[in-house]
Amino acid sequence: MEWLTNALTSINGVVWGVPMLLGILGVGLYLQLGLVFMPIRKLGTGFKLLFTKTAAGKGEISPFNALMTSLAATIGTGNIAGVATAIFLGGPGALFWMWMTALVGMATKYAEAVCAVNFRETDQKGNHVGGPMYYIKNGLGPKWAWLGVAFALFGGIAGFGIGNTVQANSVADVLNTSFGVSHTITGLVMMVLVGLVLIGGIRWISEVAGKLVPLMTVAYFVAGIVVLAMNAPALPAAFGTIFEHAFTPVAAQGGFAGAAVWMAIRFGVARGVFSNEAGLGSAPIAHAAAKTDSPVRQGLIAMLGTFIDTIIVCSITGLAIVVTGSWTSGETGASLTALAFSTSVPGGEYVVSLALAVFAFTTILGWSFYGEKCVQFLFGIKAIVPFRIAWVLALPIGATQSLEFIWLLADTLNALMAIPNLIALALLSPVVFRLTKEYFAKQGLNTKP
Repeated sequence: MEWLTNALTSINGVVWGVPMLLGILGVGLYLQLGLVFMPIRKLGTGFKLLFTKTAAGKGEISPFNALMTSLAATIGTGNIAGVATAIFLGGPGALFWMWMTALVGMATKYAEAVCAVNFRETDQKGNHVGGPMYYIKNGLGPKWAWLGVAFALFGGIAGFGIGNTVQANSVADVLNTSFGVSHTITGLVMMVLVGLVLIGGIRWISEVAGKLVPLMTVAYFVAGIVVLAMNAPALPAAFGTIFEHAFTPVAAQGGFAGAAVWMAIRFGVARGVFSNEAGLGSAPIAHAAAKTDSPVRQGLIAMLGTFIDTIIVCSITGLAIVVTGSWTSGETGASLTALAFSTSVPGGEYVVSLALAVFAFTTILGWSFYGEKCVQFLFGIKAIVPFRIAWVLALPIGATQSLEFIWLLADTLNALMAIPNLIALALLSPVVFRLTKEYFAKQGLNTKP
């Protein structure tokens, strides 16, 4: 295990180096500029469309449930443990870089969904399938086919890290700490529950996500607001600390080891992408199944995922940690977030534990669909059942393994997954810009996006 950990650490240092960070932020900024900052300007339109009925389009699930499925996969340990880890390793300034990643990531998520719906296919069962592997195949042509295969390969493997074992491990860890539940029992219970939902495929997954995600997100948000309200006088200083250490090093203090600016950027961007998945190419796999009559319409809804995930949920976690001063405690991961909540709210650690358990459960469901579609792209529909079996069997294994190793594996696979997708988005950007202009011209809203 030691040699494997060392090898992964070396690979991680390369794939999450300057080129990757420039790629994620650069492609997102390029898309924002090409869209004339439309994802930010039309944020209200996106929320309006989310709750507006439209003419029935082709697809298997509603646009709302498509967003909830993608949010199910994104709102998970990244929002609770991931944010805390970013601050522990990069200091409070990491939260600023998470925000920046989200603002450019809205354009990335929008473009992903537009391409996914525009280039989606219908499989042998009559279901709509899409995502980076399909918009690479159908949008870029045969000479780029290898890139689609690479994405599907990385995505199929990455799912067992970011969407399965990491989630199971985090849940098992926090339930053991808060309630004394053994890691093995947690893994077995999750295996049974996930297996029952997967029987119904995307329709059951989307229905469960459509109910659990909004409920738990609101509950966590309210609890976080209470924490911030009880520490309101310290909020200005907290924001000052975040902005200051986004550009200047932070010295060691208390249980905090100190961090350079590069650490704040590196962990802020990495954990931001881990949380909202903008640029990874995962969310468009869910949006490709939406009942919609317009790629742009679904794109406007899809970009809300990044805003809700990072600007709202991650901010609640990060601000709670900074405003309470918990970031210097020496704790990390979900334990740090639990400490921040418990200092202001009696039983706050239990709120965090339950939120993490529910978020991680829905993440496992959402990512099971992503991994399944990647495997289906590579091997056909005959691979679906074997994949689902492997997926549920991996849960108890992940629940009982080392957290540090699993986080490292997931972090590395994230980067490998993003590379083919970012290349495809850059090459297909003219299609995104054209479809966007045509949509808004047709709506009579504007001649520009």
